[in-house]
Amino acid sequence: GVTQLKGETCVSSHPPLSNPPCLSAMGNCAGAPPPPEIPPYTELDHAIVEKFLNLPSDKGKVQAEYVWLGGALELRCKTKTLDRTPRSVSELPVWNYDGSSTNQAPGTDSEVLLKPVAIYPDPFRGQGNVLVLCETYLPDKDAPGGIGAPLPTKGPDSVGNTRAAAVKVMTQVMSQKPWFGIEQEYTLFERDVPGTNFSGAGLHGKTPYGWPRQGQPKPQGPYYCSVGTENAFGRRVAEAHYKACLYAGIKISGINGEVMPGQWEYQVGPCDGIESGDQLWMSRFLLQRVCEELGVVVTFDPKPIPGDWNGAGCHTNVSTEDTRRAGGYKKIVEYMNRLEPKQLEHIQAYDPTGGEANKRRLTGKHETASIEKFTWGVANRGASVRIPRMTEKDGKGYFEDRRPASNMDPYTVTAKIMETCVLPDV
Repeated sequence: GVTQLKGETCVSSHPPLSNPPCLSAMGNCAGAPPPPEIPPYTELDHAIVEKFLNLPSDKGKVQAEYVWLGGALELRCKTKTLDRTPRSVSELPVWNYDGSSTNQAPGTDSEVLLKPVAIYPDPFRGQGNVLVLCETYLPDKDAPGGIGAPLPTKGPDSVGNTRAAAVKVMTQVMSQKPWFGIEQEYTLFERDVPGTNFSGAGLHGKTPYGWPRQGQPKPQGPYYCSVGTENAFGRRVAEAHYKACLYAGIKISGINGEVMPGQWEYQVGPCDGIESGDQLWMSRFLLQRVCEELGVVVTFDPKPIPGDWNGAGCHTNVSTEDTRRAGGYKKIVEYMNRLEPKQLEHIQAYDPTGGEANKRRLTGKHETASIEKFTWGVANRGASVRIPRMTEKDGKGYFEDRRPASNMDPYTVTAKIMETCVLPDV
């Protein structure tokens, strides 16, 4: 069927999975057969559900949505009833889940603990309900509170608790008060026949949102920061996500359409230390939930469409106390000298596949540097790291690491940058 975001495609009173009348009357403009019907086949009416969502809860009870990372760094969630809205993380109970279903534990010893670390107002349920970001831990009956060691990583498909390691690094560099601003790019897809993301993992759709089902749209150029039905595809997703983030207290600082049609970006930050990773992961959760509501698919794959199309990154802007004070530009240059010999280490940390996915993106084309060599420059979007022109002029400020892939783990990336740039001074 055709995904329907009212005002962006043909609007019909028919269920979304059947062809809208405008397509039936006009035929298929691309000359292709009608797209196959895909599950789910029954539309669940939002208006009906809304009647129940608006009901008051008995005796002030609220719902807490616990959110955590599964073995492939995918977001997972489940809901717990609380007697009242918690005022802080300390008021939230530790919970657990079946780690064998997320490829993080064997079936014979499957329990993994969920330890709350951050709390946010829930923009989907409202009314005092909350979202709870959690770390994952092994149970240990002899440890305080029964909470053992952080869940270990056993491989790329069985990732554990990456936040705990990042907290250690951020604690070590606390005196430098690191700030991070992360630019999250993403690509929207139709919910059509499953395609491929060219890295071996299947996408849930093969047609980027706004693209013809056969062939490709006009070349890149008019889509970046664009307006108009013919250029901006999926703005309702971006706007709904923006407001959801603001409601939840995410430090979202802006959005814009990106270079490839159907691709968007939002920025989170500046955030202090570990807060950056927390906020980015929760913002991704909100984006996936918004797309779930609107019936489109979002991917964070760094090169979802091969060829002459931009990939998707997660540019990470960084500053420290030393770079923000007068003369800080010299410190940034010192950081560049520390980053250069560690190119391979950083590439391996900048996407969950150890750099394999990013190879498709970091080619030296489409506003990227080559994956093989570290480069930096002022106002150079073809470099590994860009120094803003105003940072050079003011003699202080921040730098932008343009290498991280759109599917990067912000805990791993921010900790790696601090480890290379700042830890030698601590």
